[in-house]
Amino acid sequence: MKIINKIILSLITLSFISSASFSAPVTWKASHQWPGGKGDPRDEMVQIIKREVEKAKVDFKIQIYPGKSLYKPKEQWKPLTTGDLDMTAFPLDYANKFHPEFSITLMPGIVKNHDHAKRINKSAFMKSIRKIMDDAGVMVVADAWLGGAFASKKECITSPGTAKGQVMRAAGPMFNKMLEGAGSSIASMPSSEIYTGLQTGVLTGANTSSGSFVSYKLYEQLKCLTPPGKYGLWFMYEPILMSKKSYNKLNSKQKEALKKAGEKAEAWMSGQVANLDTKMEKAFQKAGVKLVYMTEKDYNAWVGIAKKTSFKDFAAKVPTGQKLLDQALAVK
Repeated sequence: MKIINKIILSLITLSFISSASFSAPVTWKASHQWPGGKGDPRDEMVQIIKREVEKAKVDFKIQIYPGKSLYKPKEQWKPLTTGDLDMTAFPLDYANKFHPEFSITLMPGIVKNHDHAKRINKSAFMKSIRKIMDDAGVMVVADAWLGGAFASKKECITSPGTAKGQVMRAAGPMFNKMLEGAGSSIASMPSSEIYTGLQTGVLTGANTSSGSFVSYKLYEQLKCLTPPGKYGLWFMYEPILMSKKSYNKLNSKQKEALKKAGEKAEAWMSGQVANLDTKMEKAFQKAGVKLVYMTEKDYNAWVGIAKKTSFKDFAAKVPTGQKLLDQALAVK
């Protein structure tokens, strides 16, 4: 009888261990606004994570919904915090409605170039930004800062005076403030709608990431492009994010597979970002669009306007705004 009881106890224990060690297969939903499978770098980051996670064979799959097919661009943050959306390639400034601090991740003059962006990622500034995300229930899978450009169908944009009188699309409120300070009118819209805005005459110009200028074929609607060049004014934080609730449901092997996949995607993007600017320039040149570059004098004039408008407004309206500005500007 004792032997039988021991056998039964052993079977129960084994069953408990087995059920605790093996989770049911997991399928995540990943959403973003860019074309799928067309070479956009943000889509490719998600594709890398999907491939690497599934290659690990830990009962973890990722279903990608590109091109706004699951959520509209600015509607992704809320479901990410609740766990209704598992992952997204997301320009963090899009969530400034919920967390106005995030506007600093698309602030003129904060990030100067791609090497500077790498240093920013390791700074106290980004630690503060990630703490806000974590408290909201969102975590970073892979970091990415993308450079961007100015463009117009009316007049080449170099100095602030060349933007005066133009109707511009700016990606976020801080660029809106700076452009308004230069005498531009603003028409707000996600990057996926710039093409139509230019086509219909709602816009005369725009600024967005180098990748978006190419992915959305904006060269078909523009006459002049101002790439980042030596003086990059436009940099935007566009990480791959995940829901903390979704992450906490993964087992240890799945978490490790996701960590390694994120590291691979981030390393890939780090090697691509400068090439995106070059790729944009070549695409616009091929389309017959004129290319011009800001001088140091032009750049400093823009930063001067930003300090009087964007920086000032951010510090006044966001309780921790000045602290975040000081942390970001301390990174050399």
